[in-house]
Amino acid sequence: MKISIIIPSRLASTRLPQKPLADIGGKSLIQRVYLQASKVKVAEVIVATDDMVIYNHVQDFGGTVFMTSPDHQSGTDRVAEVAGQLDSDIIINLQGDEPLIDPIQIGELIRLMERTEVQIGTQCTKITDLDQLFDYNVVKVVRDDQEKALYFSRQAIPAIRDSRYSDWVNKADYYRHIGMYGFKRETLLQLQHLTQTSYEKAENLEQLRWLQHGFSIYCSTTNYTSVGVDTPEDLERVRALVLKETSH
Repeated sequence: MKISIIIPSRLASTRLPQKPLADIGGKSLIQRVYLQASKVKVAEVIVATDDMVIYNHVQDFGGTVFMTSPDHQSGTDRVAEVAGQLDSDIIINLQGDEPLIDPIQIGELIRLMERTEVQIGTQCTKITDLDQLFDYNVVKVVRDDQEKALYFSRQAIPAIRDSRYSDWVNKADYYRHIGMYGFKRETLLQLQHLTQTSYEKAENLEQLRWLQHGFSIYCSTTNYTSVGVDTPEDLERVRALVLKETSH
């Protein structure tokens, strides 16, 4: 199977302007994401962007980059545009704000996607912290016994009817969704034509569109976690981690 890792990247960010170009220990954020993905030897790596500044920057550090339409509503649509120009069997949509992503974690998702029955795949990790459980910015997922997602929500699910909130984390298994996706190429090309759905609009979660239109999403458990960069505070935290790693 031919595998492509596509990293959607755009300059427009309200919380952290020009985020992909932010310096982290002498390399830009997008360069660090690209270099981590490039450690997955079975896959090619491509940046998908609608901005000439990012396009030129990726070329300058020797990366592969595709220019895409500025009209896309989501990173998935941007990835789908590039996928339509490739002959790959499996597409991995890797977020462009994960400079510390472990290549082993990407490899886990690729192995999930190599299964014939899996058309869309993603990952989750167990929640043991109450603050995460009730944080609306932390997306939760519930799955069936075959690891297919039943629903994603910003709410804590499942709810424990007869227990206090503080006891929930000890009464059931809760999982945090990790926003890296794998697609069979033909499935990804279908997804870009789906209309928005009521659950997606309510929760502001794109993957609910796919579920509501009848697609299955397999969600495997991983023990790997990463630090995404969404805010200036996140950026400083990652810079400190990189500095600590390089000083050893």
